[in-house]
Parts: sequence; C-alpha cells; structure tokens
Amino acid sequence: MTDEQLSNATTSELATARRFNDRVENYVAYRPKYPSAIIEFLRDELGLKPSSVIADIGSGTGLLSELFLRNGNEVYGVEPNAAMRAAAEDLLKNDPNFHSIDGTAEATGLLDASVNFAAAGQAFHWFDSDKARAEFARILKPEGSAVIVWNLRRTDSTPFLRDYESLLRRVGTDYEQVAKSYAQEKELQRFFANGYGVRKFDNHQLFDLAGLRGRSLSASYVPLAGQPGHAELLAGLQEIFAKHQQGGTVKFEYDTEVYFGRVVSSQ
Repeated sequence: MTDEQLSNATTSELATARRFNDRVENYVAYRPKYPSAIIEFLRDELGLKPSSVIADIGSGTGLLSELFLRNGNEVYGVEPNAAMRAAAEDLLKNDPNFHSIDGTAEATGLLDASVNFAAAGQAFHWFDSDKARAEFARILKPEGSAVIVWNLRRTDSTPFLRDYESLLRRVGTDYEQVAKSYAQEKELQRFFANGYGVRKFDNHQLFDLAGLRGRSLSASYVPLAGQPGHAELLAGLQEIFAKHQQGGTVKFEYDTEVYFGRVVSSQ
C-alpha cells in the first residue's frame, strides 16, 4: 500500500484488518460461502453479465470473489490484511480473472469509473462509510451499483443457536459492539443515494465438533488461545455440541442479506 493510500485509509480499518491476522486458517476453512442464487438475482435486478467488472472491497479470503468468478466476471479483490489477501490469492490462483489489490475501502487503488459493481461481503461494517461511499462512487461506472452482502447468523431460531448466542455474549471480547454494527439502517441510508433495496436468502452450514470450534475461532470477537475466556469458550462449545448434536453435527442457519443501490460521492 502506498503512502497516499495509507493516509487515506482510516486507522480503524487498518486496525480491523489486524484483528483477523491469527484467524485466517479458520476463516478459510469454516466461514460460510454465499448462495449462488445471489448471482441470479443480480442478473435479473441489476443487469449483471459475465462481462461485468467487479470490485470486491474487503475481499478477505476470496469468498465473494469466488462467487463472481464462477459467473465469468473479472474481479478485483481489494484487501488490506496481507494474510487474508494471500489466502485469497492461493484459493483463486488458477483463475486469470482474479486480481489481488493491496488497498482499503477508502483507498482501493482502482481507476476512476472502472467497475460495474462495487461489492462488499461481510466487511461493510468495518468501513468508514462516508469515505467508502466517495471511493465507491469514484470507481463505479455511471450506471454502476453498490452491493453489500452479509451472512447473518440466526441467533434464536433453534435451541442450539440460542445456546451458542448466549455463550458468545458470555465470553466474547467485544461481541455486542460488533453485532450491533451489522446492517444499521441509518448508516445504509447515508451510504446509498435515493434509498436501497434488500433481498434475503436462506443459507446454512453443518459442523462436527472440530468444525464448530473452527467456525467460532474465525470470529474477531472470540478469544484465542492464551486470551481470557478461551478455555471457557472451548468448554462451552463442547457442552452445547453434546447437548444439541444430531447425527454428529449441529446446524448454523443464516439469513444472507443483500443490500443494493446507487452511490454518489456526496449527499
């Protein structure tokens, strides 16, 4: 990242990127993918074509980039965390349409009016939304769209998920603050010009006990080995797995939410 990009990036976003330094392996292995139905929806609603150019902002380990690449799109994955960026480069190394960029949501390094879609998967809540809006508006073509996607874990749809939520609230480092930052209507209204649309999709994962541990440890608010609360976390996971497993697995349920619309540099 250049000195100019560093000066434009927020201190909070760079600090956020470092939160995941020790979680990349678990993130790659255990985070949920995105439903393929998102591509069909974007085709019908926003005119996504295989020829569309995508900027995946906060691209992490490449989960959202992978979805667009399967559609034939050229994708620029913009990610400030070197370890996560390297994981995406390894995952997508055989696809010539993937381009890895060391940048941030506020300073992508992409050219003006160069992409048809600027997307963010599981990352928007970490951005400085005002600076990111200006950057999205700069890199999008005049008729381009912004797309924000989250896999939001359901917290009370099953007894297992209710117990898991209770455990996170008990041992998470800053779980409640992070949870509150997702999909805030006021923030989204400021980001999108003239309102935005929302579409929801069902998603899920099945985990054995090792997978449940890995999925938990991929979250930035969960204590790692050597941190206060880690032993309590592992004991709690074992307890609720034993209580709720069926056929050796437990089920994570998600609402995959897609927010979409136009952005302008100032509102």
